[in-house]
Parts: sequence; structure tokens; C-alpha cells
Amino acid sequence: MFMKTRYHSRSAGSSVWTALIFTLLASSTGWVWAQAVPTGAPATSATALATTTAALREVAQTYPAEAVVEAVKQATLAAQVTGRILEVRVDAGDQVKAGQVLLRIDAREAAEGLAAARAQLGNAQANLQRVKNLVAQKFVSQAALDKAEADYQTAAANAAQASATSGHALIVAPFAGVVAQRLAEAGEMANPGRPLISLFEPKDMRVVASIPQYQLAAVRQAQQGQIEFPGNGQWLDARRIEILPTVDASSHTVRVRLYLPVDAAAAGGIVPGLFARAHFVTGTARKLLVPASTIVRRGELTALYVVTVQGQPRLRQVRLGEVQAGGQIEVLAGLSAGEKVALDPLKASFQASQSR
Repeated sequence: MFMKTRYHSRSAGSSVWTALIFTLLASSTGWVWAQAVPTGAPATSATALATTTAALREVAQTYPAEAVVEAVKQATLAAQVTGRILEVRVDAGDQVKAGQVLLRIDAREAAEGLAAARAQLGNAQANLQRVKNLVAQKFVSQAALDKAEADYQTAAANAAQASATSGHALIVAPFAGVVAQRLAEAGEMANPGRPLISLFEPKDMRVVASIPQYQLAAVRQAQQGQIEFPGNGQWLDARRIEILPTVDASSHTVRVRLYLPVDAAAAGGIVPGLFARAHFVTGTARKLLVPASTIVRRGELTALYVVTVQGQPRLRQVRLGEVQAGGQIEVLAGLSAGEKVALDPLKASFQASQSR
């Protein structure tokens, strides 16, 4: 490092340079060139910060409860026949149409049973016709005809049952939707009752919350509900609230369903199993709100930058309340209505450090 200082003398009225310093600083990242500013030069004014005014606003008073998203229409398809799985045509996430074949089971045993049942049906039908002719000629009694008719009806029922069983070899979608899980692979054995594929309809969703029984009266009076998705900050108004009529005996909670607006789930990327928070509107209250983006979090400290009358940002610790709809958050202590808050905490932090 080296320093070079040069002095100049000038006549009265002219600007005086007191020092001109050229410094080369070597560092691990490279060279830094620094030049001193003339003594007496005016300081550059900081760029004005964008601010918002903290104000008391009328907001909905709510009772929050944790909830989980589920599809209104969902189904788990199970095998109804025994056989090896020959083909699986869909995977998780695939869009399917109503009636589309999803999986095929080897049903040769069921097919053979159907052939045998049809053969017995044909024999019973022929025997019934012979007995009718004999009864007409009075060679056999009416009891023989009754038995032949019963045998025919039994054979027809067995044939219909065998036909239905053979049709269960194809697993088809009961409605249009999205495959949630594929629970079996080709080559595995399918037995009656084994789950194979689950699917849901993405257009119609709801959230389910468990409410303590002591809050049941307040929830019953709630005429409106809001659904919050903390993962993406999205808020939606529930189109319907449904309280189930029973209380869980072990947890003493009541399950409450809040239905999302139609097609809102598909547009917002909401899927079954997603965590949500249900808010039951029980009244209104005045709360001091600021945008949630103005909050600075450093460990356990929550603060924001309050801009003074002189335009200087000052970091101030605050105590926060609940998150509100529209990206707002309640301030319980540390801020007064009418104070200006910096909208960009990063820019405010830089200006605060420069003014020290």
C-alpha cells in the first residue's frame, strides 16, 4: 500500500481541495480503488423510502383451526376377482376420463366359470321345454314342471353372476379425475378387496378441521368462513360450512368441513393432504395492521423499520398477532397508528447503516 498527498494553493473565492488520496488495497478478491471526496462538498441525500402508514382497520374476528385438504369426490378402487395383474395403464398424476380402463386382471378362471354357467343355463332351458311338453301330454305331474322352472331360474342367476364376475377383470375409472396413487404393479396377485388405484376429482375440494366441543357453539353461529394456506399465503372464502352431527368420543372434537370455491383448487395448485387453516368468522374487531412483507425476523426477534419525520429508518422491535387476509399482519405492541413503516426492509437497513 502506498499513499501520495499533494497540496495546492489557490486564490480566495476558489474551491480548496484539502486532500487527494489514491489508495490501492490488495485483497483476496482483487484491487479496490478509493478516492476521497473534496472537503466541504454537500452530502448526497438518500433515496426516499417507500412507506405505508400503520392504521387501525376493521377486520373479521375469527376462530382459527388447523385443517387438511381433501377431495369431495375420491375413491379407492379394489379388486373383486382373484387373478394376476396383467397390465397397469396409468400412474400417479395421470388425468383419466370416466369409464377409462386403468388396470387389467387375468380372469381366465372367471371366463371358464362363465362358460360353464352358460352351458348349465342352456341345459336347464332345454329341460324346461321338454317338461312343459310332457305336462301338456299329461305324462308328468305339475311338480316336475315347477322343479324344471326352478332349475332354469337358478341356472340363469348363476350365468348372470359369472358374467358380472368376468367383467370385474377390467378396473375402470368411475368418474373423471386424477390418479392419486397406484397401489399395485403388473405381475402381482390381486385378491378381492385389495386396493389397487386411488383417484380424486380436482375441481371440487374442501378442508376438514377438528373443533373442540367447547367452541362448537361459536362455530355454529359463524355465518362465514375463510381458508388460509400458509404455504403460499393464499386466502379463500368458503362457499359453505358443514358441521358433522357427531362428536368424537376419544378426542371430544367435532369435524367441520369448509368447501372451497369451485375450480379454485385447480387454479391455485391445491391438492388433497395439503395443510390449511380454517378461520370461522365470529364478529369484527379493529386491529393495527401492516403488510407482512415489512417484518424483519432475526432469530426470535420480530421488528420493522419505522421512518422518522426526518426520513431516517429506525429498527424497532414489535410483537405480532395473527396473520390476516390480504397479506396483512396484526401488530400488538411496539407500533402506533399513524407511524410510517418502510415497505422494503432491505433498503431501509442499508440506509440506516449509512446514516450512522
